[in-house]
Amino acid sequence: MLDKNKVKLGIAPIAWTNDDLPDLGKENTFEQCVSEMALAGFTGSEVGNKYPKDPGVLSRALGLRGIEICNQWFSSYLLTKPFAEVEKEFREQLVFLKAMGAKRIGASEQSHSVQGRQDIPVFGHKYVMDDAEWGILCTGLDRLGKIAKEEYGILLTFHHHMGTVVQDADEVERLMAGTDPEYVGLLYDSGHFAYCGADPLKMVRKYADRIRHVHLKDIRRDVVDRVKRESLSFLEGVRLGAFTVPGDGCIDFEPIFKILEEQQYQGYMLVEAEQDPAKANPLEYAIKARRYIAEKTGL
Repeated sequence: MLDKNKVKLGIAPIAWTNDDLPDLGKENTFEQCVSEMALAGFTGSEVGNKYPKDPGVLSRALGLRGIEICNQWFSSYLLTKPFAEVEKEFREQLVFLKAMGAKRIGASEQSHSVQGRQDIPVFGHKYVMDDAEWGILCTGLDRLGKIAKEEYGILLTFHHHMGTVVQDADEVERLMAGTDPEYVGLLYDSGHFAYCGADPLKMVRKYADRIRHVHLKDIRRDVVDRVKRESLSFLEGVRLGAFTVPGDGCIDFEPIFKILEEQQYQGYMLVEAEQDPAKANPLEYAIKARRYIAEKTGL
């Protein structure tokens, strides 16, 4: 069983309101979202587009519900923007996260990404970096990670993601090999590994010593197969229900939890399953996920 003193559970607001598809959950308020997170038994959250930008206002609202910010997505453009510009945006986000008491920042390289393009199929159309671009990315991430750790006390975790330049297993391997473990950790996302065709269990075993944040995301294999077969975009897949919470899809999480336990993982495990809240009630699915995790981990 995972250690309750070392591992905490969070859930992402994307199940209530979708940042990339604003019409999904537009009727759900910030207050409803964080209240239902707490009601379902979670203590951590990432940052959604409806969250107050003022750390004081946000801290008060979350504190009333026993929730803390554990991580925030950061879109890096190291391949297509000057480093100084990326660094400025990165530092601004770090200031906010430090004020919120967060210990992680989840970077995803968004240069040439097709994840947000509803007119481009997610399979077979991703950008492939050359050696020079790999050098720029890895060096840039090391520099950002050094800033985050040494100046703000926050660890950079890299989020591999469908439709981006670091999607497949071999790309994650090259990124991990090309970056400094002291400054760049892995944000392990079970759903994105399964979606791209990698084995989530093999990946958690391979990178256990680099994992600094965990996204617990399940997939519906039949929907992912349809996305591939019909050449649909990533966001079309989201609308169709490609993702769901742990225990509701095809991934067996029990051995994944076992590896994390053996590695003595410390930090947050965060349920992240973007669905249409009109079809998948966020509170209902949050409770379903919480019960499944409790059953399999004792947390």
